[in-house]
Amino acid sequence: MQLPEGLPAEIDLSRPSAARVYDYFLGGAHNFEIDRQLAQQIASMTPNLAETMRAGRAFLRRAVRFLLDEGIEQFLDIGSGIPTVGNVHEVAHAANPAARVVYVDIDPVAVAHSRSILADVDNAGVIHADLREPDRIIAEAKRSGLIDFDRPVAILLAGVVHFIPDADRPAELLATLRAATVPGSYLVISHSTFEDQPPEMLAAQRLSKRTATEITLRSKVQIADYFGDFTIVEPGIVQMPLWRPDDPSDVDDNPARSGAYGAVGRHDDPAG
Repeated sequence: MQLPEGLPAEIDLSRPSAARVYDYFLGGAHNFEIDRQLAQQIASMTPNLAETMRAGRAFLRRAVRFLLDEGIEQFLDIGSGIPTVGNVHEVAHAANPAARVVYVDIDPVAVAHSRSILADVDNAGVIHADLREPDRIIAEAKRSGLIDFDRPVAILLAGVVHFIPDADRPAELLATLRAATVPGSYLVISHSTFEDQPPEMLAAQRLSKRTATEITLRSKVQIADYFGDFTIVEPGIVQMPLWRPDDPSDVDDNPARSGAYGAVGRHDDPAG
């Protein structure tokens, strides 16, 4: 793969990146041999993992379509990775070309690729930032001119909160993001879990220690806490394939194999 322009010289390309491994599983082209080697090792332990990754992207697409139907016109996608296959701005712009999308990621390679991909895309931008810096993300999203926090916004946290260890107080980080929104806003979370998972899936998750972003598996109860006082919309916090499937036949006989929960919460007006 050709290196994107704007890539910092100090980037260690000898270490796999979670964003690029994810891109590989989704069929993208923005990954290196070191990423493919780790992906193949993970896949050898859990042959259905690529399907799991696609289930996560499918959940995100369904959530974005739901939000568009609810009148949401601006999306802040934190931990976006590389927006190549089934990305948010394509889904949003297909329904509403005026919808605005800001991607946020910690991986400078993912950000450089994102800027290249979005160079000719209207109403979309990218920020290089860490979920651990919610105030900075909010400030930079405002400065981009694409996100107006005085209007309803959807904050998307698809497959990213599980990269934040408990020591970094993820609940507090998400509380800061929620506090920046007005009623009518939404929060989308998908998060890996240890619940109802086979030993080989848990072993594969532990391979994330080889990347700079180790995964912390959490329970449904823990994930519910991240929504704070937001109202979780139906069908609640469920295995990702069970969240408003396009067709019941899309859900196989063991949706827990997705390895993650998905949910959408709404910021309701306490006055009414």
